[in-house]
Amino acid sequence: RERLVRAALELFTTEGYHSSTTPLIAARAGIAEGTIYRHFESKEQLLNEIYRAAIRMLAAPVRESSSSMSCKKRLEHITAVWKQIAFANPPLIKLSMVQDLEKVIAAGKGAGEVRAGSARIWAEVWLKLVVLVLERIASGEWPQDHPGPQQVLDSAWTAISAPTP
Repeated sequence: RERLVRAALELFTTEGYHSSTTPLIAARAGIAEGTIYRHFESKEQLLNEIYRAAIRMLAAPVRESSSSMSCKKRLEHITAVWKQIAFANPPLIKLSMVQDLEKVIAAGKGAGEVRAGSARIWAEVWLKLVVLVLERIASGEWPQDHPGPQQVLDSAWTAISAPTP
């Protein structure tokens, strides 16, 4: 089952969902095509299970970040965990991203740490920059010791942080 999920994830993110046929997935996993249907009713169910697992993994640091921390510290914690996931499992980053960040940003806005304006817009700005980092890590363009990730993450915070008096 694990080989099947891994093979499907790799194919979905490199070849695309529609090009990743069940015979191709089975061949990549080193199993017979019929074995797929012992674990999943369809290719779509396989994709849905991978997507749900990715969302759970990427959403966990958002939910687990302490509301007693500053918004910046919470976002730093979230991106640190996401970076670890990107290095360990690049296809997972390519498949999905988290949508619950708006709550973290809204809390930071309420605490005066995030600039005035829509929390949704600031969450989208911050997330776009973080996704840039994660995609470059996942593609292998930025190795672990590259300065780019920290530069972009610092810029992401600067873009949404409230001006200092």
